[in-house]
Amino acid sequence: MVSDESALSALVEGEGGAVPLTVVARDTLIATVGTLGTMAARWVEATRFTAEPGTHLLVPDGDGKPLRVLVAVGGQDPIWDLAGLPENLPEGVYALDAASDDTRATRHALGWALGAYAFTRYRARKRPPARLVWPRQADRPLVARLARAQCLARDLINTPAEAMGPAELQQAVEAVAARHDARCTTIVGDDLLAANYPTIHAVGRASTRPPRLIDLTWGAAGAPKLTLVGKGVCFDSGGLDLKTASGMRLMKKDMAGAATLLALADAIMDAGLGIRLRLLVPAVDNAVSGGALRPGDIVRTRQGLTVEIGNTDAEGRLILCDALAEAASERPDFIVDIATLTGAARVALGPDLPALFLRDDGLAAQLLAVGTRESDPLWRLPLWQPYRDMLKTPIADINNASEEPFAGAITAALFLADFVPPEIPWAHLDSYAWNRKTRPGRPEGGEAPALRALYAFATERYGRP
Repeated sequence: MVSDESALSALVEGEGGAVPLTVVARDTLIATVGTLGTMAARWVEATRFTAEPGTHLLVPDGDGKPLRVLVAVGGQDPIWDLAGLPENLPEGVYALDAASDDTRATRHALGWALGAYAFTRYRARKRPPARLVWPRQADRPLVARLARAQCLARDLINTPAEAMGPAELQQAVEAVAARHDARCTTIVGDDLLAANYPTIHAVGRASTRPPRLIDLTWGAAGAPKLTLVGKGVCFDSGGLDLKTASGMRLMKKDMAGAATLLALADAIMDAGLGIRLRLLVPAVDNAVSGGALRPGDIVRTRQGLTVEIGNTDAEGRLILCDALAEAASERPDFIVDIATLTGAARVALGPDLPALFLRDDGLAAQLLAVGTRESDPLWRLPLWQPYRDMLKTPIADINNASEEPFAGAITAALFLADFVPPEIPWAHLDSYAWNRKTRPGRPEGGEAPALRALYAFATERYGRP
């Protein structure tokens, strides 16, 4: 079973015999339990259950079967209130025993679906997840749309590079395009040179798996244009500036920007937003061979700027610069790129907060606010123009990597900024895209941070046709 289908199958229609789930808080535990009958009160007292946030208590009946589940919540967002239960409750069907508002019901359902996710391509799950009766007020289409999108991104990121190369990433984009009657074209191998995408070709030419630019379009031609650009490095060895063994360990996830924005495109098209959507994915391997890009080489980009290669492991910005130049050529209403671009962003913000770079303060404020509201936070870093000097070189227009040990995320963003005219609204997100440990609703492995925030932002900005 495909992972997103498995996650959504954990939400079911109402049926008799579902075990009630009661949400409790530490400061209201006694009062709440007092309304549930003697059995529940005695069991809480006997087990010394204190309703610490994130814990739950199975209350048995006289035969030892589950009579009720108490779920303790705290100050966290309701999307994660129930998200640990699909894997931690016994198999069966459960139902919230109290009505809640539409937003809370929707987030409880989405969190349950995300908590039921498992990557099952190579190993079957040990047991089916516990199932939840759809909360009555939940927005079912929204839950299904976002759960499917996030699980799609997780699946793509979790898939090993041997099975998720540039061609397979192309197939994933084509499958999403076919589902929504979108147009998808691809430029492959040496045809990139003929079509003037020299930096995508230069990065990917060393691999036995040819580089490519995947281009999906959807929507009415006259609608506002939203263009997404996702880094699709399917495996990053570092090139001739070779990574260490530990540095390569997770490099199957270096295409997570592409996976996240493909998932976002899927959600946008499913919702039928009133936009003309374009998704550009430069897909490559950064490999080592006799044809590999060398430190000190100079590449002329699609835009015409020349780039000195200061480090072959700063390849993501090279493939993005050609794609961003193409994106900007249409003068869209908004460009968004996502890339697993720099370790510096992780040092500054840790694994959970994507770094957001935006020239427009108003747009930045909107995105940050939406991210907070959707429990999908972002953190803004500055496009500090004085640091652009760190990318100067005497023999080309720009270097792809600074020799300074400072501000790596900012200088990477400033490099990209040279390829997007200042009058075009543009957001760059530097994402880690990996859960380092399992938490409720967020299993260890690939993740798509900013997906829900960007979907909500697009919905607010563009709405339906």
